[in-house]
Amino acid sequence: MHAAPCIQHHVDVSFTREDSVMSVLDSFRLDGKVAIVTGASSGLGVAFAIALAEAGAAVVLGARRAPELERTRRSVEALGVPSVGVTMDVTSTDDCSLLVEKAVDELGRVDILVNNAGIGRAVPALREGPDEFRNVIDVNLMGTYWMAQACARVMDPGSSIVNVSSVLGLTTTSLPQAAYCASKAGVIGLTRDLAQQWTGRRGIRVNALAPGYFPTEMTGEAGSPFLDQVVSQRIPMGRLGVLSECAAALIFLASDASSYVTGAVLPVDGGLLVT
Repeated sequence: MHAAPCIQHHVDVSFTREDSVMSVLDSFRLDGKVAIVTGASSGLGVAFAIALAEAGAAVVLGARRAPELERTRRSVEALGVPSVGVTMDVTSTDDCSLLVEKAVDELGRVDILVNNAGIGRAVPALREGPDEFRNVIDVNLMGTYWMAQACARVMDPGSSIVNVSSVLGLTTTSLPQAAYCASKAGVIGLTRDLAQQWTGRRGIRVNALAPGYFPTEMTGEAGSPFLDQVVSQRIPMGRLGVLSECAAALIFLASDASSYVTGAVLPVDGGLLVT
């Protein structure tokens, strides 16, 4: 028996000129970029919009609640970058197209999409009606798809789509959330497929962010006893997340700092998934 021949591959590990042009810290900057954030009227959506603006991006905001949306727009504009707010619903393909058209008309381009719009409720599976289940899927999964389609049609190579999933797309807690968990697991599957389709052919990276428990309207509806139990039993860090901690992870996925990352799921959960 003869041993298989040893094939040696020469790997050039030297840095190219392109590698040396941008520093690591500079790769997180978004100056000159235009970002769209859906669900930008509260919670993580607001934190994402502000973080993108702090990194230098102009931000186009979409949400259903006009007064809250305008408040976010003013906060973004106060940071010295252009901001546009559009009242819209991601379940409407026409609204999704309108939001993208507004971004291009007002700011000239779309480089980043943050698919953040989402809803959730805790309903026992035997009591959840068809309309309730479909509504969650329609917003969280289908709305993500419609926005991704609308943006991909106008994005240039080098653009980034970040779909906001959840750790509940990867695990469960003691709340009955079949529709929410199914929708967020679907977002992860959608992310992987779009990355496979668009990264090589169109140069668009597609990744998913999977937040754990943060102080938002949605988690507030779960109630303090439930959150206290999750923190004590499931989160090794022993606390809820801070909105800026999730926003920092978003900037990584949206920026050139993650230029070799696509089809990935990044949990930001204080360790919940390891328990």
